[in-house]
This record gives sequence, C-alpha cells and structure tokens, in this order.
Amino acid sequence: MASTQNTPPIGEVPPDANEHCPGPESASAGKAAGCEGCPNQEICSTQAAGPDPDLPLVAERLQNIRHKLLVLSGKGGVGKSTFTSQLAFALATDAETEVGVVDIDICGPSLPKIMGSEREQIHSASGGWQPVYVQDNLALMSIGFMLPDDEAAVIWRGPKKSGMIKQFLKDVDWGTLDYLLFDTPPGTSDEHLAVVQLLRDSGVTGAIIVTTPQEVALQDVRKEIDFCRKAKVPIIGVVENMSGFVCPSCHGESLIFYPSTGGARALCDELGIPLLGSIPLDPRIGQACDQGTSFLDTCASSPAAQAYTKIIDSIKSLVG
Repeated sequence: MASTQNTPPIGEVPPDANEHCPGPESASAGKAAGCEGCPNQEICSTQAAGPDPDLPLVAERLQNIRHKLLVLSGKGGVGKSTFTSQLAFALATDAETEVGVVDIDICGPSLPKIMGSEREQIHSASGGWQPVYVQDNLALMSIGFMLPDDEAAVIWRGPKKSGMIKQFLKDVDWGTLDYLLFDTPPGTSDEHLAVVQLLRDSGVTGAIIVTTPQEVALQDVRKEIDFCRKAKVPIIGVVENMSGFVCPSCHGESLIFYPSTGGARALCDELGIPLLGSIPLDPRIGQACDQGTSFLDTCASSPAAQAYTKIIDSIKSLVG
C-alpha cells in the first residue's frame, strides 16, 4: 500500500496533486480538467466547495469538550456500535467523568437500542437541542430518536446526512464533556468526510479502528487507515473484535473467524499502528446490547469483559 503519511489536512492541496490542481475547497475540485487522473480526485469531488461558514459555530459549541474520539472500521458488522456503547458505559462508571456519544450512522442508528434509550425523544431548550441522558453523566444523540417507529427507513443522499451530522454538533447543547465518542457507519464516505471536516477547527483526538480477524475485514480496515492518514486523523489503535469464542461454561476458546493472514496483530505490525487488544466472542455481549445494559457491569468476570477493560484502560492512558 502506498504511503500516505505526508498528505495534508483536508482543505490543503495534497503534495501528490496534479500540477494544475484548483484546490480541494474550489467549486471545481475533483471536476476540473486538471483533476483527471489525480489520486485525490474522488475525495475532492465528494466534499463541499469552499470553507463551511458554520465551522466557527461548531468549534464554539464543542470548545468545552476535552477528547473527541471516532470509532471507525471499513467493514460493517465488526462491532463498532457495540464497542462504542461499552466504551461509553465504562468511561461513565466514574461519576466525575462526563461522556457524550454521537450516533452518525444516519441510515442504521442502533445506539438508542444498545444503550437502553430507544423510547426517548429529543427536546429543545434555550441552549439548543438537549441530548438524551442514558445516565446522569452519559448523553446520547441519534437520529433514531427522531424516527416515527423502529422500522422507519432513512433514505437520504449525502448532503442531507451531512446536514444532520452538522446539527448534532452545532445545535446540540453538549455542555462540558471529558469525552465525545462518534459511532460511524462502515466505509469512508459522506458521514466520515462530514465529521472530519466539521471537527477541523475544534480538533479530533483520534480514531479507534475496529476489525475482526479474517482477511475480508482487514482489507477494508486498510482502506479506513488510509482514509485517516489522508484526512490527518490520528490513529489511537486497532481493536480486534470477535477474536475467538469463549464458552461461558468451560471458558474454552475456539477460533470462529480464522486469522488467515495473521489478524489484527500482523496488520498493526505491518503498518506501525498500536494493537489495543483482542476481544473474544461472548453470547452475553449480544444479550446486553438487546437489553440496553452494560456488559462490563453484568458480566465483569467474563474474559471478554476483562479484555474490554484492558483496552479501555489503554485508550484512557494514550489520550491522557
């Protein structure tokens, strides 16, 4: 894979751009004749032209948030939302720590269910939209709170999805937080570009990338890593989810998703990225998500819960 370490932040002309690059914030970015054949053409053509006038408003709204963490993966079904929810629950066990979660999976919002708040509604006050409080120190914002029922589909194109994400950041009264977590959909598309651009002035602490051990997932994770490097999003590390199955009775472990190319450890060694840890499968994780409870609280002795705890401690240590 070609190195992307020297690519600039979104908004600056990449060093590998064509000679007559109009600039990534130009109205003709990715569309001009000089863009033909440029390796950055696709990403330039999908982002909004010109600086966003709302960026200072977003920065002002988020100025009292210490850490902003993106949970990413190029592959769907690897457990990003599950990991985000358990990370949020774990951080919020300290009553002095204020935690917020933004569900930017606009077409597949699952966090209201996973975090036990699916029947809640969003209210507006003088300071802006009020997030739903799962606990006194754990707030959540999701489009799932705005849908008429659980089966209602969100059939939106990119600009409308990006507009909703902007509202989650600009119009929600987040107050003062220690952590704001972003649960993202799979891929490297509209939602990812939108959140990175919207956080450009206020800053992103870093990304946690979730994968499963098999090569079909790792292929897409490599693309997500490439996206982070191009967008200048620091990578905190990789979490290998579903790394074997632990029997709740005998605690014996079996490999369900075989790491044919060495799994996340080999990927991290290859690309020079920290491996935060590996989480084995445990059927009680799915049960906790269906019930909207913290798996770490209900099954603290599980090998999976212990793996979660070590990973979360590593994240807290790395971000400071």
